[in-house]
Amino acid sequence: MEHRKLRFALFGNIYQTNKSASIQKVLSTLSELGAELYVDAEYYDFLKDDLQINVHADNVFYGNDFDADFVISMGGDGTFLKAASRVREKNIPILGVNMGRLGFLSDINPDNIEHHLEALYHDDFAIQSRALIKVETDVEPFEGYNCALNEVAILKRDTASMISVRASINGQYLNTYQADGLVISTPTGSTAYSLSNGGPIIVPGTKVFSMTAVAPHSLNVRPIVLPDSAVIELDVESRSHNFLVAIDGRSEKCKEGTKLTLRRAPYDINVVKRAEHRYFDSLREKMMWGADQR
Repeated sequence: MEHRKLRFALFGNIYQTNKSASIQKVLSTLSELGAELYVDAEYYDFLKDDLQINVHADNVFYGNDFDADFVISMGGDGTFLKAASRVREKNIPILGVNMGRLGFLSDINPDNIEHHLEALYHDDFAIQSRALIKVETDVEPFEGYNCALNEVAILKRDTASMISVRASINGQYLNTYQADGLVISTPTGSTAYSLSNGGPIIVPGTKVFSMTAVAPHSLNVRPIVLPDSAVIELDVESRSHNFLVAIDGRSEKCKEGTKLTLRRAPYDINVVKRAEHRYFDSLREKMMWGADQR
């Protein structure tokens, strides 16, 4: 079957050593479709050395030095977040192939990967654009990527004492949170760390961010939902004189007195969904709503 040429960049979880059958299936399907394949160097070494898979890659790339029509993320949601942090403003749609437990971002089952990859060639898919939160500091910039697809969490560094986070929205003072932390989440991240702290589930495509305290020291603190056009300014005080900023789980250490400014990033991340994908069906399934048949 004659196909147009499509280029795929492949990222994956290098800790999933028992998944070689699923990986082989994806690689052989791409090969049958005549796809051009570029593989992340770390993943390429893992496939070759650890899994002893013979990978026919057109190129192996490092860092952000790649271009493609689609990115394939082989793993769970954590792997997807890492892939997104490498795609950045390239605008390349990411296809999440789930290699483990049920994921919200990685929701394509490797068992029917042929169907999904074929669909890409027939333009039979949907793309959802997902907002990112960009974090900036008034001192030296973060070492790593400073945009989050899920959430930015301001957290205490040691186990003993809470932190105090003074929050202003568009220059207006909102509240000073005395808590173990504060989670600022996108709709995408609303079913992740934010949810486990009592934050609301936000349907993707809703143009809002949410702000939820982690173990607040005051019982009347509640999550707040803000328009994603808002500029959030945070001033943090801490007894230990430093704190952590976790950007999609990647921690950066900050000194007390660092002012953080959070706003929507100037670009989105594009997620490939099956044409027949239904958000509420997968939400019900993942939250196990209706599973209790009493």
